[in-house]
Amino acid sequence: MTLALALRHLRHYGLASLIFVSVLVALAGCSNEKPVFTGSDISGTHLGRGLSLTGMDGKHYTDHSFEGKVTLVFFGFTQCPDVCPTTLAELAEVLKQLGDQANKVQMLMITVDPERDTPEVLTAYIKAFDDRILGLTGTPADIKQVAGLYKAYYAKVPQANGQYTMDHSASFYLFDKKGESRVLLQNNSGVAAIIKDLTTLLAE
Repeated sequence: MTLALALRHLRHYGLASLIFVSVLVALAGCSNEKPVFTGSDISGTHLGRGLSLTGMDGKHYTDHSFEGKVTLVFFGFTQCPDVCPTTLAELAEVLKQLGDQANKVQMLMITVDPERDTPEVLTAYIKAFDDRILGLTGTPADIKQVAGLYKAYYAKVPQANGQYTMDHSASFYLFDKKGESRVLLQNNSGVAAIIKDLTTLLAE
């Protein structure tokens, strides 16, 4: 039996219209499905809007500079004793495992210690892990303003020797290709979780 003949038989019993409507409903349902992330879905929060900092390459960057790529942002500093180097090593592994897909991802480390983290210092530090990660810095006022855009916490902690260290939040912020904030991942989520959420956004 041909398809046309089969449909005529179905129309005779009123089933063709029912099937057609059912297919449309199913397709509509699929198109409205929200992606499932490992991290917290922060879609619609518009975090990071208004970013304006200097890259370790000396260039000026804004939140619009990375549109067209999926972006991962985190806060850190080069004299961090443990969390930051662990994080950078983990992100370098993520980029390695992404393969060619890594070309569609931009990772950003925003320093919370602009007094010491000049573009030159950031370059030397980050290149030891993966030079595809871009370090961003600015004046102390710039960093304060940008941290507020991400609702990120940081504070200078004096030490007994007259030096200081930094305390800061250590989450990953993931942005889609349009520059919209989409996912908040804890820094201990692991390589697999980061890759999963990045690839989910890459597929959009």
